[in-house]
Amino acid sequence: MSMIDFKLYLITARRQLSLTQNSKLKTQNLVAAVRQSLRGGVKAIQLREKDLDTQELLKLAYKMRKVTAKYGARLFINDRFDIALAAGADGVHLTQNSIPADAVRNVVKKKLLIGVSTHSLQEAREAERTGADFITLGPIYRTPSKLKYGKPLGTDVLKDVSRKIKIPVFAIGGIRNHKVKEVKQSGAYGVAMISEILGAKDIEEKTREIIHTISDDI
Repeated sequence: MSMIDFKLYLITARRQLSLTQNSKLKTQNLVAAVRQSLRGGVKAIQLREKDLDTQELLKLAYKMRKVTAKYGARLFINDRFDIALAAGADGVHLTQNSIPADAVRNVVKKKLLIGVSTHSLQEAREAERTGADFITLGPIYRTPSKLKYGKPLGTDVLKDVSRKIKIPVFAIGGIRNHKVKEVKQSGAYGVAMISEILGAKDIEEKTREIIHTISDDI
């Protein structure tokens, strides 16, 4: 049985939540938003706040560990496996600029699950080869946050990658609730989202809707 026992992967982004420039207030808002998503049924959160310094990130990670534990959800920390270990998180999520998955595994052993962001079949295969437990693949659709990665991959690439690697593939990039069925039909194990959930007026209700869509038989 796969250790990846979730199909919806929420990635945090404080900028989606508040117009205030006060970092502390934004952090508080983010914890509250994540709590609402957990009430809606999310079972995996990736803490991805790249602008925070180490102390701020660790402090936020402790808060996220507390709230995710309350709801029986997994917590992943973006890039920083040291923060993940210190906070008692379930995993770390690596980028293409991070330390490779096999090097991280040598340090963390079985203490952490490892996710890796990929943008092609070649990167997906490399992530699998070096010991990733799952990958995100994208951007599948056009999304402002992923423009630097070039044009969207589309569902044909998703189908190809999903067929050729054995670890779970989470589609990411422009994934809206009405696109979930399409990415499932294309072989995605699950979906990773940011703005579709955090940008919603009612985060808890939007999360429930997405969970329901993911759970529906194709």
